[in-house]
Amino acid sequence: MAERLLDVKNLRTEFQRDKSWVTAVNEVSFHIDRGEIVGLVGESGCGKSVTSLSVMRLLPPKTSRISEGKVLFHGKDILKDNKKEMKKIRGREISMIFQEPMNSLNPCMRISKQIIEAILLHNDISKGEAHRRAFDVLKSVGIPDPEMTLNSYPHQLSGGMCQRVMIAMAMSCEPELLIADEPTTALDVTIQAQILELMEGIKEKRNTGILMITHDLGVVAEMCSRIIVMYAGRIVEEAPVKELFASPKHPYTQGLIESVPKLGSDVSSLPFIPGSVPDLASMPKGCKFAPRCKYAMDICRQKEPDLTPVYGSGNRRCRCVLHDGDKGDKKEEVKV
Repeated sequence: MAERLLDVKNLRTEFQRDKSWVTAVNEVSFHIDRGEIVGLVGESGCGKSVTSLSVMRLLPPKTSRISEGKVLFHGKDILKDNKKEMKKIRGREISMIFQEPMNSLNPCMRISKQIIEAILLHNDISKGEAHRRAFDVLKSVGIPDPEMTLNSYPHQLSGGMCQRVMIAMAMSCEPELLIADEPTTALDVTIQAQILELMEGIKEKRNTGILMITHDLGVVAEMCSRIIVMYAGRIVEEAPVKELFASPKHPYTQGLIESVPKLGSDVSSLPFIPGSVPDLASMPKGCKFAPRCKYAMDICRQKEPDLTPVYGSGNRRCRCVLHDGDKGDKKEEVKV
């Protein structure tokens, strides 16, 4: 069996709004094995980035809290670690590629200082050795002139180059787990393909576990072995990638796949999911997707279904009354 790197159990994250607390991530459970790429998908506001920041414990302490759950890394609950212990884990054992590299990189610091700072923090080496390692890691991510890049400021680099710098920074200490939050957003298709190939190479070379957070279903279809679909802070479906695209179970997953343009289709009449993700402070009763679901029944608006295994497959889970302990599918599958 593959080695279990990360095991998130019943994670609940809340944010303070006025004088009350609202739940952004609710009872989220999933795992990542060594050498596995897991996709986390869903619309904006569904809790994907909050889940990753909760794992890294990078949420603002005064206005947010993890009120329930465990985050087991190699079997150890890192939610119980103090700030000093977490500082040793971040960057060295678990790294993260953040959204929008132009905003994540310090505009007032050269690239060299930003990468070398992370290397020196986790390694007992000289500045000269740290510089050489920074040079090597930039070269490994396909940057043609690493020395010039090290001496540059972020604004002097293109979006694709900044994204490569972010990946190099995340991989500079060779972490066991990499969290990539929208690593290809706003990049042209050529650079996007290069970034994805680079991440695939990192996984193959170092057996790194990767959590890929994205809106792009094409990316997860190409890169991931499993897909986790989130909606309104909850996991609504989890399945191996081939099974999910061949036969999506949850109506939300079906809507996401149907809304992807297909070659030769009429984009002027592209299907879409009506409505929007509900506000955290005014979640609907029962199934959170019911107000937007074409299959919704009275029971859907009264009771929220559990995330349960799908009949006939031990590797699939779905949060839908249509698949809650059924003996097979109760509705027509979506053709993809």
